[in-house]
Amino acid sequence: MSAITTIEDLHQIYRRRAPKMFYDYCESGSWTEQTFRENKSDFQKIHLRQRVAVDMSNRTTESTMIGQKVAMPVALAPVGLTGMQHADGEILAAKAAEAFGVPFTLSTMSICSIEDVAAHTTKPFWFQLYVMKDEDFVRRILQRAKDAGCSALVLTLDLQLLGQRHKDLKNGLSAPPKLTLPTMVNLATKWRWGMGMLGTKRRFFGNIVGHAQGVGDPASLGAWTAEQFDPQLDWGKIEKLRDLWGGKLILKGINDPEDAVMAAKIGADAITVSNHGGRQLDGAVSSIRMLPSILDALQGDTEVHLDSGIRTGQDVLKALALGAKGTMIGRAFIYGLGAMGQDGVSKALEILHTELDKTMALCGERDVKALGRHNLILPQGFADPTAVI
Repeated sequence: MSAITTIEDLHQIYRRRAPKMFYDYCESGSWTEQTFRENKSDFQKIHLRQRVAVDMSNRTTESTMIGQKVAMPVALAPVGLTGMQHADGEILAAKAAEAFGVPFTLSTMSICSIEDVAAHTTKPFWFQLYVMKDEDFVRRILQRAKDAGCSALVLTLDLQLLGQRHKDLKNGLSAPPKLTLPTMVNLATKWRWGMGMLGTKRRFFGNIVGHAQGVGDPASLGAWTAEQFDPQLDWGKIEKLRDLWGGKLILKGINDPEDAVMAAKIGADAITVSNHGGRQLDGAVSSIRMLPSILDALQGDTEVHLDSGIRTGQDVLKALALGAKGTMIGRAFIYGLGAMGQDGVSKALEILHTELDKTMALCGERDVKALGRHNLILPQGFADPTAVI
C-alpha cells in the first residue's frame, strides 16, 4: 500500500488483475474515443496560481452536495457491472465511501441489488436510474429505492440508446462472461478475480433478474436490456419521474447550456455535467470545457456537479475552482476496486483527498469552499466550447 501514491498506480494493478472484458468495459469510450481522451487531457490545459506567504494551517475539504455533508466534494458515480470488476463490488465500494464520508451511487445496471447494498451499509446512498420502456419496472424500482432509504435519485439522461463501444462488441461483454475460448484463456490468468467470484452468489444484474417481467434468469436478460432503454425520454417524462420520486433529484448527462437551463426549470436539485465518460457521443466536448458555459447559463439557479475525466485531486480542485459544487468519480474508484477491493477504493479516495488538500494549500486556500476562478490560469478560449485551443 505504501508504494501506491497515485490513481495511476491503482490503474496498473487493476489492469493486471481484472479480466480483459471488464477492464476494456471500464477503460474505453465510444467510436474513436476522442471524447474519452479529451475528458482527461483538457484538465491538463488548466494551470494553477501558486500563492505564498499565506497561512496554510487548519485546512478543511468538508463541504455539502445537495445539502448532504461530505468529507470532500467527491461522490462515487454510478458504474454498471461494478460487481464484475471485483466480487460484491458495489457493496465494497459503498462501504468504503460511507467510511470516508462521501456519497455512493448505485447503478440500475449493478450486480449487487439495491437491497444488497442497503443491508451492508448504515447510511443512505444515492440510486441512479436508467429510464426503461417498462413503466411498471420503473415504478417498482423507484419504490425499492425509497424502501431502501436512498437519499437521492440520479437520473441519467444521455443513454436513450447505447453508444457503440467497439471493445465491448468485440469482447462479447456479458455478466457473467460467456465462456468462449478466448475468454476462458484470459480468465485462467485472473485467479484472484476468479476466487472472489466463486465465493459470491452475486454474478447477475441484481436489480433486474427476478424483478423485470420475463427476466427470471441470465438467459432472458440480454434480450430484455437490448430493447428496454427508452428512446422517447423527454422533459415531460422527466417531470413525471420527478413527481413519482418525490425526493432529491440529480439530472446526470447534461453537457449543453440549453439542457442545463431546462433541467433548472423542471426543478432539479442538481445537475451533473457529464458526457458519460466519453462512452456515448464521441466527438462531444469534454465536460470540463463545457462547465463554464453551463454555469454561466444557470446563474446559480441549480447546484452543479462535474463528472468525466477526473483522475487526480487536482482535477477535482480545477472543477471546483471553475464553479462546480461537487464532482463524481467513476474510473478512479473502479481502478482501486479492481486492484484490491474495498481497501483499493479507500486508497483511491485517500489519494484524491491528499492531492486536493495539498494543492489547495499551495494555491493559498484553506477552505475548499473558497476556491474560485482566481485560483486558475485558463488558456485563451477555454471557457468557450466553440473555440479551438
